[in-house]
Amino acid sequence: MKSPICEMLGIDFPLLAFSHCRDVVAAVSKAGGFGVFGATGHTPESIEVELAWIDAHCGGKPYGLDVLIPENLVTGGAKGLTSRGLAEKIPQGHRDFVDDLLSRNGVTPSPRNERPAGEPAKDSAPPFDPTNALELLEVAFRHPIKLIANALGVPPKAMLDMGKKHGVPVAALVGAKEHAIRQVEAGVDILVVQGGEAGGHCGEVSTLVLVPEVLNALKAIGAKTPVLAAGGIMNGRQMAGCMAMGAAGVWTGSVWLATTESETSEIFREKMVAATSRDTVRSKGRTGKPSRQLKSGWTQAWDGPDSPGALPMPYQTLISERALLAIEKSAATGNAAARDMVTYFVGQGVGLVDQVKSAGQVVQEFKEDFVAAYEDMTALFD
Repeated sequence: MKSPICEMLGIDFPLLAFSHCRDVVAAVSKAGGFGVFGATGHTPESIEVELAWIDAHCGGKPYGLDVLIPENLVTGGAKGLTSRGLAEKIPQGHRDFVDDLLSRNGVTPSPRNERPAGEPAKDSAPPFDPTNALELLEVAFRHPIKLIANALGVPPKAMLDMGKKHGVPVAALVGAKEHAIRQVEAGVDILVVQGGEAGGHCGEVSTLVLVPEVLNALKAIGAKTPVLAAGGIMNGRQMAGCMAMGAAGVWTGSVWLATTESETSEIFREKMVAATSRDTVRSKGRTGKPSRQLKSGWTQAWDGPDSPGALPMPYQTLISERALLAIEKSAATGNAAARDMVTYFVGQGVGLVDQVKSAGQVVQEFKEDFVAAYEDMTALFD
């Protein structure tokens, strides 16, 4: 396929798959897409293990790495911060709210020394620490990565310089045309234009509106930065539609959560299959910034009238992740109330999920659906 994204990344089909699961990344790249590993929450030591595994299992196909370096963080610029130190600053009222919520639903809190896989120890760097993210990139460049990406703002100059030094394109996620212009002016190589349908951190403008809005803004300033459409894209027909609008490819995430290789629990995958497109919500209750996730007892509690209100990032992450880990474990034992609280980042495209499939099968179906959509369009001109 003739796309600037294919040329830049050395791929034939411009389907990028973001995942926190190394198995998904390797399977997608091996099947002809381009896996992007979400490195947030890892240490330099653990990211080395993950990337070495991907190298050994992706069949020599290209893949990339995604980090999260927020441009606006309440702790931004402070030195010597640790997760444990920040956790001690969480207001007692918020601790009590979480403890009461868990208790009312029969959930025993996880021990303080227990943490989700890949999350750094509590006396190490706090969540979303920019210094740690740059250290992860240093490790990543020992591997044959072909892309680095950042979300929640313009990448720091150090990240852009790393990309140039190693000849690796730098991508950035944007949710508004103004953000896109700032990213281009900063020197970003690829724009991931993400509509509000997307899972995780996202804005409010829909993909169908945002992509052409950004493309028009780029044209007005004479920029030729390639655009990847993102947000709610779950199949090849949607991909073809986005490329008909002018996108050079697509960036996907939620569709891979319903795969056999995904890091999500069996319970969450079951909830995905049962969900409709109206069963997600943008809430600050997980990270402190608006992020789209599956509606649940957890999101309802944080957005309800008795909530103390979400703390700013990264404090909300510190109070939520251990609680959500305990909820998952309790749900797995048969606790129905805990099951109702199980949630995860997922976009409105969840309504298009009707079964759990392998990542390789999803890539193949994307290709088939894309070709079918192209043939339908060309038939209109016969």
